[in-house]
Amino acid sequence: MKRTICAVLSSVVLVSLMTSSISALAQDNASTKAPAAAPAAAAPTSGVRAEFLNELKIQEDKFVQLAQAMPAGKYTWRPADGVRSVSEVYLHVATANYNLPHVFGVAPPPDFKVAGFDKSTTDKAKVIDILKDSFAHMRQVVLNMPDADTEKQLDWFGAKNTYRGVMLFIIRHGAEHLGQSIAYARMNGVTPPWTEEQQAQKKQGEKPK
Repeated sequence: MKRTICAVLSSVVLVSLMTSSISALAQDNASTKAPAAAPAAAAPTSGVRAEFLNELKIQEDKFVQLAQAMPAGKYTWRPADGVRSVSEVYLHVATANYNLPHVFGVAPPPDFKVAGFDKSTTDKAKVIDILKDSFAHMRQVVLNMPDADTEKQLDWFGAKNTYRGVMLFIIRHGAEHLGQSIAYARMNGVTPPWTEEQQAQKKQGEKPK
C-alpha cells in the first residue's frame, strides 16, 4: 500500500508543477470572450469533444462520490507536511476546471481567483458545491466549442499544441488527482463508493439460492 501511495503522490508532483504555471501561460492565449455561462449547447455524439465529455462526466461522478463519502472531519487530513490535504486536492481540481479554459479563450467566473483558491474553504458542503460547479463550467466550455477548434494550435510550455492536446492534458490531470484522492480515502478507511457497490453486488450474486 505504501509503495502505491508513494507512486501516486510522486506522479502528482509533476502534474502539479505544470498546472501551477498555467495561469501565466493562459493569459498569453486568452482572448476576450464571455465566461462559460452560456445557453445550453447540444452535446456531441461522436468525435473528440464527445469523448472528452464522456471522460469528464466519469471523473466528475467519481470525485463527487468520493468527496461525499469522506467524513467532514477528514477534509483537513494530509499524508505529510507540505502535501495537499483532502479538501485542497478537491479544490485544486476545481481550480483547474475554472482556470484551464483560459487557453481556449474562455474566462473563469468573475469571482474566481487562482491564488489561494485551493485553501479557500475546508467546509465539506461548500467544497462539493464548488467541485460540481467547476465541472459544469468545464463541460459548458467544451459544449460551446466548435468541432473544428479542437485542431487549433496554441503555445504550450514552449512548444506548439492543439486544443485537442490540451483537452487530453485536462483529462490526464484529473485522473492523476482522482488516483490521489482514492489513495487518501483508502488511507482513512474509506472505500470508494463505486467499489463498495461492486463488492455488494458480487456478494449478492454469491448468496446461496
